[in-house]
This record gives sequence, C-alpha cells and structure tokens, in this order.
Amino acid sequence: MRIPDILGLLMSVMMLAAQAAGEVRAMQQVREPAVAGQFYPDQAELLKRNILSFLEAAPSGSGKTPPMAILAPHAGYMYSGAVAGWSYAQVRGQSLDTVVVLSPSHRVRFPGVSVWPRGSYRTPLGAVSVDEERCALLMKTSSMIRDLPEAHGREHALEVQIPFLQESLPEGWKLIPLVMGSQDLDTARELAGALDRVLAGARFLVVASSDLSHFHPAEAAEKMDQKVLQYLEKVDPEGLWEEVLGGRLEACGIGPILTALCMVRSAGVSRGEVLGYSHSGHVSGDRSRVVGYGAVCWRKEMEQHKEQSPKVGVDLGLNPEEKRLLKEIARQSITSALKGEPAPETPDVPPKLKEHRGAFVTLEKNKRLRGCIGFIQASKPLHVTVREMARAAAFEDPRFPPLSQEEWPKVDIEISVLTPMQRVRDISQLKVGLHGLYMVRGARRGLLLPQVATENGWDLETFLSQTCIKAGLPPDAWKDPQTEIYAFSADVF
Repeated sequence: MRIPDILGLLMSVMMLAAQAAGEVRAMQQVREPAVAGQFYPDQAELLKRNILSFLEAAPSGSGKTPPMAILAPHAGYMYSGAVAGWSYAQVRGQSLDTVVVLSPSHRVRFPGVSVWPRGSYRTPLGAVSVDEERCALLMKTSSMIRDLPEAHGREHALEVQIPFLQESLPEGWKLIPLVMGSQDLDTARELAGALDRVLAGARFLVVASSDLSHFHPAEAAEKMDQKVLQYLEKVDPEGLWEEVLGGRLEACGIGPILTALCMVRSAGVSRGEVLGYSHSGHVSGDRSRVVGYGAVCWRKEMEQHKEQSPKVGVDLGLNPEEKRLLKEIARQSITSALKGEPAPETPDVPPKLKEHRGAFVTLEKNKRLRGCIGFIQASKPLHVTVREMARAAAFEDPRFPPLSQEEWPKVDIEISVLTPMQRVRDISQLKVGLHGLYMVRGARRGLLLPQVATENGWDLETFLSQTCIKAGLPPDAWKDPQTEIYAFSADVF
C-alpha cells in the first residue's frame, strides 16, 4: 500500500474515532466532579462541615419571603465560600421542584447556551438528578439552547454551586444546568423568556454564578463592585450592560446576572437585597490584585403574599377597643424609651387585658421586618407582656440595631396574642394559617408565628423546615423523634 493511501486510512480511522468519542460524550449520563479537591474538599464529610460552617455563620433567611433568584460567587471555597453562604442561607430549607444554575463558560468558546439535558450532576455529596423534561422543553423553546457536553466538562462555575444546594435544600429538587457561551443582553433576554415559559407553575430557584471585578487594587475593585451591586439592587439590566460594554464595570458571569435580572423584573420584583460583599484580599492579605465577590437575592414582594393571604390565627374575643389599646400601650412604651423615660402605666385596664397570656410584638418599616420579640409563657398580664415586648422588639432584637428616633414614624406595629402551646405528635394535625410552630431539641429552640407561613406562601413541609432553621437545626430535623414540635395559634392584629 502506498504511503498516501496509508495516511488516508489513518486519517479516516482518526476521524471515526473522534466522531465515536463525541457520540459517547453526548450519550454520557453523569457529569462527574471536575474540580473537587481543588475548588472545594473532595471528601464528603469535610465538604459538608465546610458548607455548614458557612451557612451557620450567615444571617438566616428564616421568616422572610423566599428568594426566586440569588447571586453566588464561584471561586474556591477558601476565598468565596463565606459570601456564597450569605446567599444560600436565604433559601435554606426551601422545598423546590427545580433549580436553574446559570454559569459563564470559562474554558470553551461557543455561541448561545449549553444545557446538560440528561442524567445527573455528581459531587462528593452524591448525584443530583437533571430535570430532563424541562431541559428538553428549553431546547425546543429556543434554538440557541443546545446540548454541548464539552461546555460542562471542566466548568467550575456551575459545579461549585451544587454542593451548597445539596446542603441547603431538602431532597426532591432537580437541576437545570446551563452554561452561557454568549453573555450579551440579547442572549440573556431570550434565555430569561425561555425559562419563564418552562418554569411556569413550578417552585423554582435561579442561581446566577458570578464573581465581580478581577485583578484590580482593592480600593478600585471595591468602588467598581459597589456600583455593580447598586445596579443589581435597582434591578437594572440595561444600565449594568451599558457600563460593562463601556469597560467601566466587570463581572465574569455577566450573562447569568443579566438573565436573573430579566427574570426577576418580569416577575414584578423591583428591588434586590444586597446581603454582603468581600474580595480575595480579605482572605489572602494581598490587596494589590483582588477578585470581588457579592451575595444578592431577589424576593417577590412581601405585600403580594399579604394581599392574597387569608385571615390567619384565631379570634380570642378581643374587641376593637381592646386591640387599639394594646397597640397604644406598645407605641407609648417605645416612644418613652426613645426619650429615655420609663414606660407609662396604663390606667383602667380592661379585664381581658389583665389575663395572663404570651404575646409577640412585630415591628415593620416600609413593609419589611424591623424587629420581633415575644414571650411564649403566659406568666404576666397581657398588657404588661405587650409593653415589655414592644421595647424588646425595638431595642433588643439582635438582628437589628436599636430603633432610632428618625425611623420611628415609619414603623408599623403588629401584635400576636398567643394560645397555649400543645405538643404535636402527628403533623397531619397541623394547618398552615392556623398554627404557629415551636421546635425544641436540646438547647436549640425556634419559633415562627402563624402569619409567617401564609405571608411567604409556604406549604406545611417548608414551614416545618424553616422553623427548624430558626432553631439552628438542620432543615429536616422535624423528622427526628428527638425533636419536640409544639403548635399554637394567635390572634393577630
């Protein structure tokens, strides 16, 4: 055989082998971990402890409307794990059908968006099933969304989010993994529209995976990154994209960020919540070239839930004048404290307000929680409990600074008068909207009022999980026989 023939045969064999390899990759069912042991621990127990330490150090999202989208960084956990923990703490214990993780492509250049549409994504904590039905529908909805397995092969920005999701969410959710080769605003808008159609009616979360500025001196990076966070807070994808196009601002995952912004705006969300910011210099000590990390979440407005929520709790027989008087007692108690004076005594207290009852006082500013403290034991007259808890909610809630004189005119007061606690041994006895929950295991204790579940649109399992988190317990601790579950109701006004 002549040499040219031999070379031709070799080339044909190589082409067939390459084609076969491509077909095998396309048929691959499990995306194996690529950066375990580099970006995060490759040992399951160590990884779990690592993530739990980040989640437990972050402010809890318990009692707030669950986010529909979050921003989380994707550097090694040593550098950005604490910031990611701030975002994931907001969704901890949330029961979901599907999670969309949006990632930029760091290693493979391609137009459009790549989806891993089958099988699962594996981490040291186990495998997460892909939402195959919705992934297939996505590809039918938009021609720019394609099955390109090589885009997922070594991509760390998507992979590092999965262990956080595995530790934060109860089992039962599936994954829609998307890597964006094109990160422009037009692509983001088209992808957001496709996701809106595919996710209709589902309980879902969108995770935008992105770091912020790269390799600037710390002072310059901080200024740039704060401007990016302002655009995220304002939900302004067009303004942010214009700044990025002009080279004035940076985010390596600008595509995922723009997509999330388009989706939340379409859902009627008008403000983002900046949870925290840091950069690599805070860890390494090197402030000459830093990478920025931000944590942001976007929640559907609380008032939307309140408008749809039915009356919660029970009627304990307090008439309108008695309820008005309790609110006035709470208001006078806070006003006198701001003046540095003792709380005034209330003359001619009606008999019902002298009954011994537990109560909580909740303060809201601009329809957002500003303080909530209560006493569950019926050890004092109701009017005294309200007077004391009003001051505690204003000045002693550890989640907030003490209330200021400037804030006080903008604050609304809500009072919840409690019924006695009852031990629950069968959760089928519980009813969302009627019952509040109190979890106890060892020294850990946590309580959520009846209105919290209805305001947030939670089902019973989510309510149970969120109460566990409030107690500092794992989300599924309510299933543990050692966890004591108590129920109560309240007259809320």
